Amino acid sequence: MKEFTIGKNDAGQRLDRWLAKNLPLLPAPLAQKYIRLKRVKVNGKGAKRDARLTQGDVLQLYINDEFFETPAPENAFLSLYKPNLHILFENEHILLVDKRPGLVVHPDEQEKVNTLLTHIQAYLYQKKEWSPAWERAFTPALCNRIDRNTGGIVIAAKTAEGLRVMNQKIRDREVKKYYLCAVQGKMPTPQGKLEGFIWKDEVKKQVYVRSRPEPGAKKAVTLYRTLAVKNGLSLVECELVTGRTHQIRAQFAAAGHPLIGDGKYGSERENRKYGRHGQALYSYKLEFCFTTEAGALEELNGRCWQVEAVDFVEEYF
Repeated sequence: MKEFTIGKNDAGQRLDRWLAKNLPLLPAPLAQKYIRLKRVKVNGKGAKRDARLTQGDVLQLYINDEFFETPAPENAFLSLYKPNLHILFENEHILLVDKRPGLVVHPDEQEKVNTLLTHIQAYLYQKKEWSPAWERAFTPALCNRIDRNTGGIVIAAKTAEGLRVMNQKIRDREVKKYYLCAVQGKMPTPQGKLEGFIWKDEVKKQVYVRSRPEPGAKKAVTLYRTLAVKNGLSLVECELVTGRTHQIRAQFAAAGHPLIGDGKYGSERENRKYGRHGQALYSYKLEFCFTTEAGALEELNGRCWQVEAVDFVEEYF
């Protein structure tokens, strides 16, 4: 138990706001719970969260010592970092975020700070929903990944339960992922299927599409549908049946219709022609089609989220 006496500068504040100011590591929902359980006392008695404090009041706080700690350097960073997120949906367990092209999802050799995961952690820390200082705290994690230069919807788990259920639903293919891409030329049929086997060269960080199985190659299946054709380009919607590294980019290039702007699998001459840097690919829609128990994520079943706009659709089509 720790005890505090209210001075003149803190007089007039609400009890819950005093706690938020003086215990920055204490999440607001937990503070409300402690007040209800009378683990926060004013002059020896329980009080309501909106009780006004007066000079000379004595507060007894029956709260774990970890919440009284001075913020550590990493906490100070999370407090000061300005999260920049376009959130499509949020509940207790998950976030759906529209990641902008050019932003890496996880820290890597080139970028340690400005990552999607860092933005999410700072956002949740500043909301007092998560802190690295909490004992045995779950660390927010991403359920799916998108390449640096690809934009689109990323699922982030705020709780261990959310991560467990969502990862299982993705493995069971109960989450449908739809992409938009702009490819060179016109597909041979308005809609169809690209099938093959993708082998990854770990040294070059590049994949290759094979027509037959071979050691280390994984089956890759993409369904596609042409939405528009204009100025030598096709706007194509893709549904991932499998989720291999660079699957859409490599399969369309292997089919003779590389994505414009793709510096790894596309044509440098064509990319210059359209003046695009970074592949024209966007994970624009997610659909949740649960066929088994979803537990904490049941409210998502049957629902669909789509981004508001895609830059290359507006530019070329």
